[in-house]
Amino acid sequence: MSNEQQDTGLQQVPLGVISRGNCLSQYTWGDDCYGWNFVDTDALSIKQELMPPDTREQLHYHEVADQFFFILKGKALFTIDGKEHILKPNEGINIKAGQHHFISNKNDTDLEFILYSTPSTKNDRINIK
Repeated sequence: MSNEQQDTGLQQVPLGVISRGNCLSQYTWGDDCYGWNFVDTDALSIKQELMPPDTREQLHYHEVADQFFFILKGKALFTIDGKEHILKPNEGINIKAGQHHFISNKNDTDLEFILYSTPSTKNDRINIK
């Protein structure tokens, strides 16, 4: 966690160089997946996430937030409104509010990506069974 942060109400942005070791918070999600919050404001969220092999998240959508995923390492399989998209390192995909989607890692290596959400997805995730 960063020693210095700019805190303007609910808005938090670390000062200086941002990295996994110097971030707002670390968290786990899904099937032993990991994440690091770099920017966490009402208007913008930037995270790095890691998905081990053979993991996936639940199908869901966001009512307000648009998201952009940028792949750093591994190969991602996105399912967006029923259509599959495979992304490799240095490729990204935009997901608009309302689109039903999930990401999965069906490979034998870790998947790492940067996730931008505008506005933040706080209290804006509807899981679909």
